[in-house]
Amino acid sequence: MSTNLRLSEELAGALRAAAARSGRSQQEVVRSALAKELGLHPELSPLERAVRAGLVEAPEPFVDHEPTLRLPKGMSSLDLLERDER
Repeated sequence: MSTNLRLSEELAGALRAAAARSGRSQQEVVRSALAKELGLHPELSPLERAVRAGLVEAPEPFVDHEPTLRLPKGMSSLDLLERDER
């Protein structure tokens, strides 16, 4: 099937850049993006397919929190262990 798309300059530029970066044609990039959006992309993981199908909720992204314990200067976590646990 053939189709025509009207893209904004921003989207067209992003498409050109993605094609150049990946070494694929713009058509291949569009086909891949469309298949992924429709849940037909073979590279989707089982989790991604389940999320897109509405079977499960998307997991929360990883957030790296600050450590809750700050050791005094010159002390390591090894110093916290009892001697027989080392």
